Amino acid sequence: MESLLSRIEPFFTFQHPSLAVVLVTLLALLGGYYRFRVSPLLGKKLPPGSLGFPLVGESIGFMRAQKIDKTKQWIDKRLVKYGPVFKTSLMGSPVIVLTGQAGNKFIFSANDALGSNQPVSVARILGDHSIFELDGKRHKLVRGAMMSFLRPESIQRFVGEMDAIVKEQLLQELKGKDSVQVVTMMKKVTFKVTCSLLFGLPEGKEKDALLEDFTIALKGAWAIPIDFPGTIFRQACQARDRITTVITKLVERRKKEMEEGKEAPREDVISSFLNLRDEEDQSLTKDEMIDNIVSMIIASHDTSAIVLSLLLRHLARDTHVYEAVLEEQTEISKTKEGKDGMLRWSNVQKMKYTWRVAQELMRVTPPVFGNFKRTTKDTSFGGFDIPKGWQVFWIACATHMDEKIFEEPEKFDPSRFGNPSKSAPPYTYIPFGAGPRACPGVDFARIEIMLILHHLIINYKWTELIPDEAITREPMPYPAMGLPIKLHPRKDMVNCN
Repeated sequence: MESLLSRIEPFFTFQHPSLAVVLVTLLALLGGYYRFRVSPLLGKKLPPGSLGFPLVGESIGFMRAQKIDKTKQWIDKRLVKYGPVFKTSLMGSPVIVLTGQAGNKFIFSANDALGSNQPVSVARILGDHSIFELDGKRHKLVRGAMMSFLRPESIQRFVGEMDAIVKEQLLQELKGKDSVQVVTMMKKVTFKVTCSLLFGLPEGKEKDALLEDFTIALKGAWAIPIDFPGTIFRQACQARDRITTVITKLVERRKKEMEEGKEAPREDVISSFLNLRDEEDQSLTKDEMIDNIVSMIIASHDTSAIVLSLLLRHLARDTHVYEAVLEEQTEISKTKEGKDGMLRWSNVQKMKYTWRVAQELMRVTPPVFGNFKRTTKDTSFGGFDIPKGWQVFWIACATHMDEKIFEEPEKFDPSRFGNPSKSAPPYTYIPFGAGPRACPGVDFARIEIMLILHHLIINYKWTELIPDEAITREPMPYPAMGLPIKLHPRKDMVNCN
């Protein structure tokens, strides 16, 4: 500091030494900014676009668009101005947005220039050791443990158990009610299924508090990473810390029980993580287990709750689709296997039209608008340079609503799926991503969604209490007022008890 002061003294006369310190500090900060943020970009051909304001970038406008479900318009405005590849800054990170089939393929294909690291806010909520942050052998190890429960051949074993949980939870949520808020109900039901089947979390007030904290934490995942009292990000971080405390106690208790042989072996994700060993016979660290349990719970219950809420919203408005789904589900209810009256894997496999409706819904309103990867080295795409350490952002709607890929994209048409002549080209239908890092829980979500919808539609019709209710994203899309509906028990209903 003294050396720098001596260099600038010939050019300035300071009446107050403190002013000199302030100036030197500012110069040091500017020098650091130039060295680490500006200098590495010199000579590079960056895509057009704007990085916005320091730190916040264009996050405020982006999140405002999310809130009123205008994110596609926010993107479209920049596509018109800059083209299919542009730069911006979101959640504290410089970002290159890639759109179109070629951009999706670049991101989702095995590419050693792209890693899994998420923006600061996402990484803080999911954790530094989440599968969304891991690469290489560690990613393969953790993903393999997850897939041992999520692959179709594994799910087949517990469809009946899942169906029993769904029926019990729906009965608890709907008994004695003539109206219900769908979003809240779906979050509770899917959270119960996930926690019971995959993690063996005990019942009680602790689980209810966990659900609330997961909801708060998710809202902060795409927030500006300013850890200041009153901000969404601070609230999300606090919720994440409470979640960590609960999950840590559960894992430690389970580990102790396993070591002491006090319980019969369980088939769930926590036990699998505790028994997992890498090629050097090393177990997962506590942080790896906690972060990936948190990531799985967020991914496995919230996406299903979104799709189910939007499905009920659409079925309340589209009589033709409602009647077609009802007809399929009524036929399936007559062919349940087993004396216990539970649905089985073979029953769910017959729900072809119903699943096509869900697929079309996810095309029009994808549960995940897009996601990030981070460059691990300097790379390029479309004639532009992408610097090392920058985020690369893919966007589902860019191809989902492209008339060159989907004819009349604004039209709701479930026949797009299951018809080979209408099948979308690779890397264009991406509600769950694509390639080697596609969401591992797609089949789990499909079964869960089909079971819940089955029991609702064979027992009820429903009408919206708030016609034309808008969609908001936090960051996933939900009816803004929680989708309150009026329930109308079907006179010819098949009893779900």
